[in-house]
Amino acid sequence: MRLMDGGTVTVIDVRPEVEYEQGHICGARSVPVETFRRRLAELPRDVEVVAYCRGPYCVYSDEAVRLLHQHGFRARCLDEGFPEWRAAGYPVETREQGEIARALLRTSAGSEQTRREKR
Repeated sequence: MRLMDGGTVTVIDVRPEVEYEQGHICGARSVPVETFRRRLAELPRDVEVVAYCRGPYCVYSDEAVRLLHQHGFRARCLDEGFPEWRAAGYPVETREQGEIARALLRTSAGSEQTRREKR
């Protein structure tokens, strides 16, 4: 989580979109394996990409990391999948919770900028 907060990694969820919407690692981006090739350009090249999926027996993240390496990205798989992350009690969110949090951050940032402009 600290690496994500510091912007030194990008975490991607390569499960189908419906699974991401139902719950994902906080801050993770949804890039489903079935759309992965088309969406490579959306991923930053200046940080490591960490992919995860349904768990150690799911091959989605392996496929994503292989494709990322082929295109010159630094990438690796999360050791476990989303079910193990959730079971360990690590932070998770739904798509709706993530959208609300981002909207609040934008509002907060806008309010701070307005305060600075008034000074």
